[in-house]
Amino acid sequence: MKNTSLLPILLLIFFTSFVSCSPKNNMLLFKTIDTDFSKGRLNHQQTITLTDLEKFHGHLCDGLVVGGLAIQQAMKELYPNEIIDRTNLRIVSKPSPCLTDVAIYLTGGRYQFNTFYVDTEFEGLYIIQRIDNLKTVSVSLKEGIKPTQIDSLGNRAIKKELSPCDIDYLRKLEDDFTEMLLEADPNKIFTVKEIFDFKWNPKTKNDYLKTDILNKNQPKGCQGKTK
Repeated sequence: MKNTSLLPILLLIFFTSFVSCSPKNNMLLFKTIDTDFSKGRLNHQQTITLTDLEKFHGHLCDGLVVGGLAIQQAMKELYPNEIIDRTNLRIVSKPSPCLTDVAIYLTGGRYQFNTFYVDTEFEGLYIIQRIDNLKTVSVSLKEGIKPTQIDSLGNRAIKKELSPCDIDYLRKLEDDFTEMLLEADPNKIFTVKEIFDFKWNPKTKNDYLKTDILNKNQPKGCQGKTK
C-alpha cells in the first residue's frame, strides 16, 4: 500500500515555490535601506513587493502597477545597481490615489517633511529627485500603451454615470491592462528623462477628488448589458 500522507504537503510546497518564483510576483521588487529605529542608523535593509503595495493601497489595480513600474524605471537612473535609500528622495506625483500611494510608499516622501507634493502641471506621472546630488528624473507612460476605453469609462465612473454592469466591465478592462503591464518589458512602456536645474516648488492644494471611493456603494451584480 502506497504512503500518500506526504502528498498534500509536497503539493503545497510545490505550489508555494511556484507562486513565489512567478515572474509576475517578482516583477516589482524594491530593495531599500532605512533607519533601524526612530532615532537610528541607516542600515535597515528591506525588500518591498507588489503585495506590500497592494496591502497599503487597499487593492490591486492598473494604476498601482503603473506607478510601481514607473518608479522602478526611475530608480534605475537614480540608484543604478544600488540599494534605494528612502531617506534621500523626494517626489512630485500626479493626484491619482494609486499613484500617490505608490509614491509615498516607495520613496518615503511625506508632505509634512517637504519631500512630497501633488501637482498636475508637469509632464508624466512623477518627478523624483535624489536629495544628495539633486539628480532629478521624470517618468511617463508612453502614448498608446493604456487602452483609451479605460480612461473614457473611468471619466464616466467619476461622474457616477456607470451602471453596476458597466463598473464590472471597467474592472475587467483594468485587470486585463494590469496583466499586460506585468508581462511587458518596462523599458518599452515608460520614458525616463533627466531634468536639469529642477526647482522644488511644493503646492498646497489638498482638495483633489479621491476617485477610487466614488462608486463604493454601487449594488453588486450585472443585470444588463454594458454601454
